[in-house]
Amino acid sequence: MKILITGSNGLLGQKMVSDLKGDTSVELIATSRGENRLKDKTGYSYFSLDITSNDEVQACMNQFKPDVIVNTAAMTNVDVCEKDKDGCDQLNVEAVKHLISACETHNTHLVHLSTDFIFDGEDGPYPEDAKPNPLSYYGLSKLKAENLIQDSSISSSILRTVLVYGVAEEMSRSNIVLWAKGALEKGQAMNVVDDQFRTPTLAEDLSKGCIAAAKLKAQGVFNISGDNYLSVLEIIEGVADFWKLSKDNITVVSSTTLNQDAKRPPRTGFVLDKAKKELNYKPHSFKEGLAIVDSQLSAN
Repeated sequence: MKILITGSNGLLGQKMVSDLKGDTSVELIATSRGENRLKDKTGYSYFSLDITSNDEVQACMNQFKPDVIVNTAAMTNVDVCEKDKDGCDQLNVEAVKHLISACETHNTHLVHLSTDFIFDGEDGPYPEDAKPNPLSYYGLSKLKAENLIQDSSISSSILRTVLVYGVAEEMSRSNIVLWAKGALEKGQAMNVVDDQFRTPTLAEDLSKGCIAAAKLKAQGVFNISGDNYLSVLEIIEGVADFWKLSKDNITVVSSTTLNQDAKRPPRTGFVLDKAKKELNYKPHSFKEGLAIVDSQLSAN
């Protein structure tokens, strides 16, 4: 099976390359904008690809003709999306149109990553068939992409995830666990909300879910996240407890006091029964995930 990954320089993309490059049943093509930032360049082909360019997408697809595309590329900074709606649309909506068109031409299965932010957070954790109602432009852009895929004729899996964390090489963005660990170690003052709830997702678990969906060419929507339903405060305190760091500089605040450009849904998180049954998805606990992060940080 020939699998092409977009966004291979990102956290999830890097985990997928690592998981698949030794898989003899897979011919792997990693793509991202610009240079390949991974140190190990063996076991896969790399192609520089800007998925906002239809010409580049078509040229790449014509060259490699993959059986499956896993689209991990997206603009995910919620506040940046709120301010740069055009940029958000280009990467999160228009690029998906290009991928759908290429999948139609080559009869390729698309695995597309989506988000809990398509929901308003009034009724989480959510099953796959819950009614979306995004509060932010980011959430709206991801919902638009889902609708484009579902309204098309292509074979597809839509994998929704929540608050992904983990360790990768030369990351352009941090994530909640690494940010919290760094701030706690430095004794920085931290305003942390206790009224937002999530099911934080270890990047390794999400990678396994994507690979299962790709190999099975699974049809439809799947929730792929962590299994522990935690407030943001509980996540930060969990990081402090795991690395035995002081919580003295944590101030508990309400999300209404944060001056953020984009609204966040208060209670999301996911029901995972479908993915566990159909994809054999087995997420680590949050504490197990922190232990994996710790071992990777120690190895670097």
